[in-house]
Amino acid sequence: LGMFSELKFPVPWGHVAAKAWGPSDGHPVLCLHGWLDNANTFDKLIPLLPRDCYYVAMDFSGHGLSSHRPAGSPYHFLDYVTDVRRVAAALQWRRFTLMGHSMGGAVAGMFCFLYPEMVDKLILLENLGFLLDPEDTEAWLKSKRMVIDRLLSLEAKQQTPKARSPEAALQRLLEANRHLTAEGGAILLQRGATETPTG
Repeated sequence: LGMFSELKFPVPWGHVAAKAWGPSDGHPVLCLHGWLDNANTFDKLIPLLPRDCYYVAMDFSGHGLSSHRPAGSPYHFLDYVTDVRRVAAALQWRRFTLMGHSMGGAVAGMFCFLYPEMVDKLILLENLGFLLDPEDTEAWLKSKRMVIDRLLSLEAKQQTPKARSPEAALQRLLEANRHLTAEGGAILLQRGATETPTG
C-alpha cells in the first residue's frame, strides 16, 4: 500500500484530485482531510491499514491538487458534502466507508446524515462528527439532500447552449415568462443573450 495512483474527477469549475491506494476491487474507503490539509494527510496512515481495501483520499476543492472554486465563491461544508457525492458518483460507489479527519470528519458526518444508505462505516479522527438540533433534523436533511440531488442532476444534463435566432430566442423567453410583453422580452435579451455566428 506504499504505492498510490493519482485520480482526477471533473467538476463544473475544473477537477477534484485524489490519490488511491490498494486494489481497485477492494472494499471502498473514501478519506477526507482536515482544514488547510490535503490528501497527503493519509500518506503515513494508509500503509498501516488493512490491505484488502481501496482507499481514495480526495483533495477538497481549493486544497492540494484540486481546482479552486471561482474567485469570490464561498467554501461551505455543504459544498464539500456535494463534492463527496460527486466523487462517489464518479467512482460508481453505491456503498462505502467514510474516514474523515478534523474538518473532513464534520463533512463525513454531514454526508452520513444526508445519505445514510451510502455509508457502511464512519471513521472519525479527531472529530465529533456533525450535530443537529433534534427539532430541525428532518426538515434540514430533506431540504439539503434535495438541493444536492437537484444540483447534480442539472450538472449531469448540462449541454452546450442552443443557438437560436434573435426572434426564436424572444419567442422562447416569452413562452417561459407569460407575464412579459414582446417589448419587455426584447429589452431583457439585450443583456440576457449573447449573439454568435450561429444564432
